Amino acid sequence: MIPEGTPIWTVIFGLALGTFLIRFSFLGIVGDRPLPVWLLRLLRYTPVAVIPGLVAPLVLFPAATDGAPDAARLTAAVVTVGVGLMARNTLYAIAAGALVLYGMFWLGF
Repeated sequence: MIPEGTPIWTVIFGLALGTFLIRFSFLGIVGDRPLPVWLLRLLRYTPVAVIPGLVAPLVLFPAATDGAPDAARLTAAVVTVGVGLMARNTLYAIAAGALVLYGMFWLGF
């Protein structure tokens, strides 16, 4: 929680400095050396963790329906996961999910 008398520019500067230091730790300090194998293996899972974290609230609590899940988004999510598991291709999964989502909207769901 930010104390009441803290100017907004102090908060903005602190967040900017923190963001810079996090990125500099990888790009500036370690950027000219190869990363350890164990770290590269862990970094491969970053998109797998981030994408569901971004998409799940949009599917389960969409703002367009005031937070109530709807058939179009749930169907598109299931199709996306199914195509992703079968095809093992992220772009195919995203394209299939988008087509199903817009197809469901076109059909009036």
